[in-house]
Amino acid sequence: MEMAGVGGGGRSHLQRRRGRGGVGNGAGTGRGRGSAEPWPRLVPTWDFWRRKRGTSLKASVLDANLKIFATDIVNFDTELPHYKTKDGVYRDPLINGRITSPTLMWVEALDLILEKLKNSNLNFGKIIAVSGSAQQHGSVYWKNGSCTILASLDSNNRLVDQFRDAFSVQESPVWMDCSTTEQCRAIEKDVGGALELSKLTGSCAHERYAGPQIRKIFEKQVQVYNNTDRISLISSFMASLLIGGYACIDQTDGAGMNLMDVILRDWSKIALEATAPDLEAKLGNLAPPHAVAGLISSYYVERYHFKKDCVVVQWSGDNPNSLAGLTLNTPGDLAISLGTSDTVFGITMDHKPSLEGHIFPNPVNVEEDYMVMLVYKNGSLTREDIRNRYANKSWEVFDTYLKETPPLNGGKIGFYYKEHEILPPLPIGEHRYIVRDFEKEYLDGLKEEHRVIEFDAPFEVRALVEGQLLSMRAHTEKIGMPCPPRRIIATGGASANKAILSLMASIFGCDVYTVERPDSASLGAALRAAHGWLCHKIGAFVPIKLMYMNKLEHTSLNCKLSVPAPTDLQLVANYGLLMKRRIEIENHLVHEKGRM
Repeated sequence: MEMAGVGGGGRSHLQRRRGRGGVGNGAGTGRGRGSAEPWPRLVPTWDFWRRKRGTSLKASVLDANLKIFATDIVNFDTELPHYKTKDGVYRDPLINGRITSPTLMWVEALDLILEKLKNSNLNFGKIIAVSGSAQQHGSVYWKNGSCTILASLDSNNRLVDQFRDAFSVQESPVWMDCSTTEQCRAIEKDVGGALELSKLTGSCAHERYAGPQIRKIFEKQVQVYNNTDRISLISSFMASLLIGGYACIDQTDGAGMNLMDVILRDWSKIALEATAPDLEAKLGNLAPPHAVAGLISSYYVERYHFKKDCVVVQWSGDNPNSLAGLTLNTPGDLAISLGTSDTVFGITMDHKPSLEGHIFPNPVNVEEDYMVMLVYKNGSLTREDIRNRYANKSWEVFDTYLKETPPLNGGKIGFYYKEHEILPPLPIGEHRYIVRDFEKEYLDGLKEEHRVIEFDAPFEVRALVEGQLLSMRAHTEKIGMPCPPRRIIATGGASANKAILSLMASIFGCDVYTVERPDSASLGAALRAAHGWLCHKIGAFVPIKLMYMNKLEHTSLNCKLSVPAPTDLQLVANYGLLMKRRIEIENHLVHEKGRM
């Protein structure tokens, strides 16, 4: 393993940016307990680690003006090649849909990112709060006695060398796993049906959720289950490494397990009993996302010179952190994250059970409203696959094809699944159709289509992107989100693509905004670290928006209008008609091939 020594900025740059004001000495606060003052200017930095949908571990530092000024990253495949992962995961060749990551790899990645930051002359003593963002749904299984390892870390040794015998399951199931269909149906049956489970936990059973994964381990490896002392999500696992003890699962990430009562924000006895015996003791307590998990372990104080009173704020999932990083707090706003997985999410005041989508407590206002979300597994990797096959492996050619092909694609509709899809629940495969009678001006009476093997290359590109966005609009409407939205905030790597954003505006019929930086989950984790520190300092919950009120445009959280709403309202309407036709075909495919 090679260890890079180049950080996100040189010594003089980091020290210059950190030299503004004192750190955590309480000077000038003078605030009464429970007051709701803005973010105190005396705190210049905080830090966090973010797992980038399973492929890397990233670290960033923000200053008191909510500006990122230092980052670094560890790529699992290239910098930890001895684990032999591809895109950070193992795909089991013998068990269909089983996708895991080596748990110990994440520990070693933490070692490596800390060393990178140390070699960049980052002054860890300036950091007063740490939090993070992890891929949702993945689970970690601590062996009996692991709490002793956590509590007695030796600062003279690497973490990876101390945790080699800490896990009862060596390969953690991750968000891409879809090997638990049998367990999903059994859990739904035991609680009274899929809709009942959705009413209770915010979602019907999903293969990647920790609940079905735990039931599978109990059914097939009962000795492993009995030898498990604590079950963490990846988010609480990383927080546990930092505090030197078992960290609680936060309520927002905990809602993505099929185990938590989404209204009461506590473990559901019904769901626990439908999953595995004695499970609550293995899960520990839940905590609000703004809560402090604990002080940073003495290991990091001694080895990296963190402050002894540096707090670790509850880690959460990447999608909840994206919501925080986009400062999404108005019902009617919609966020679309175009990453390894594509996600659509927004804010709602009510819990409306559905067989599609997911409901979580709002990660920045956990007691009052909800985050609603759709997830598509086939995101950037599928776009990259089509680029490689049909656009000469060039994003420039990909964009040219997207711009040169006509809106509505001449009735050519495509479904592209490089991985088993979540929404709709379809297996790996590709399906192409040409809608008949497309020449009719307003698409009236579209009732027939015929299948084809392949489109010409430019139409393949548009069929992919148009199809992904049409599916998002259809399923967003289906779960009751407003359409058109008040606005869309786009994030993720593909949000830098103006051609995709223009198509998004035409299909949804609204303004499309983008953020200053596409890594909204990273920003959200850092913002939540600061928010948790402030709530802890004051001793009461403080609305997170007070931290950036009246200065948002001067922070890394700022968003700007990228594409205005289309003026051609007939085109928006025509996309609505094509969307309905696509959903009819999708429903037929699910009936014929779906994983039910």
